[in-house]
Amino acid sequence: MKNLLKTLALATACLGTSFTFAAYPDKPIKLIIGFPAGGPLDQHARLLTDKLQAVLGQPLIVDYKSGAGGAVGAESVAKSAPDGYTIMLANTGVMVINGALYSKLSYNTLKDFVPLARTAMQPLALLVNPKVPANNLKEFIAYAKTRPGQVNYGSAGNGGISHLVPEMFKNATGLFMVHIPYRGSAPAFTDLMAGQVQFMAESIPQAANYHKQGKVRALAVTSKERNPALPDVPTVIESGIKGFEVVGFYGFLAPTGTPKDVVAKLSDAFKQVLGNPEVKTRMVSQGADPAFLGSDDFAKFLASEAPRWAAAVKASGARMD
Repeated sequence: MKNLLKTLALATACLGTSFTFAAYPDKPIKLIIGFPAGGPLDQHARLLTDKLQAVLGQPLIVDYKSGAGGAVGAESVAKSAPDGYTIMLANTGVMVINGALYSKLSYNTLKDFVPLARTAMQPLALLVNPKVPANNLKEFIAYAKTRPGQVNYGSAGNGGISHLVPEMFKNATGLFMVHIPYRGSAPAFTDLMAGQVQFMAESIPQAANYHKQGKVRALAVTSKERNPALPDVPTVIESGIKGFEVVGFYGFLAPTGTPKDVVAKLSDAFKQVLGNPEVKTRMVSQGADPAFLGSDDFAKFLASEAPRWAAAVKASGARMD
């Protein structure tokens, strides 16, 4: 009798474990983006969410929590219950730049989050307002050099990649441009199109769309090779600045402590979505590189990228306290 009871108890426990895994997710998943709607991260999320919902069987509800270069959204996720129902889509700045930028950052990427998946590598385009009399990067450099301090560049916020890349560009060319930080990419881009700022470094999916409409002019891309979304736009290296290659990345994270089976299920869902030919084609056409890494490999990637970007922050002199 005792053996029978033990067998039943073991079977019940096994069924319970299987049920827990199979049940996730059994309600909508909240996806936090630490920037306003309409920016590059939002665009990336929209590319993936429909397919993800189909794979996971539950809706993904996007919640925008902007502020402090994405730190506000990241902090809210870090403090969320580690149950897989609150996850974050983050960019290079949130994951590996903010830690070097803020002396009192409210989260630590490598300690407070478990990586789910890297979903894209993201080069940028160097853009100008169409009224700027420069059709290529060499002409813009010549234009800006004769107007020190008179050319403004916009960014999504202090210390983010859209701030650091122009600073790297300034250091490489000796230009003096004035930084105008915004609360997110979308308002900065709006002012670029309106001519309130003259220059900006922006992710290619957003840049390519407006370049093709003639609302901004792309002068160069920051990747080593030309980008399929802007095939006629040369690289910065081609334009005469040796060794200038800067590529950001996007990825999804969950709070530390999220069960391993949930992490595995989410990571596999991203792998399935990024393997979808339609998603891959759309992402490439927009200018991003579908570059999936699973949870463990993404964690190693983040650990290797953090010191690289810390060096870039230090060289730029940027600091937020």
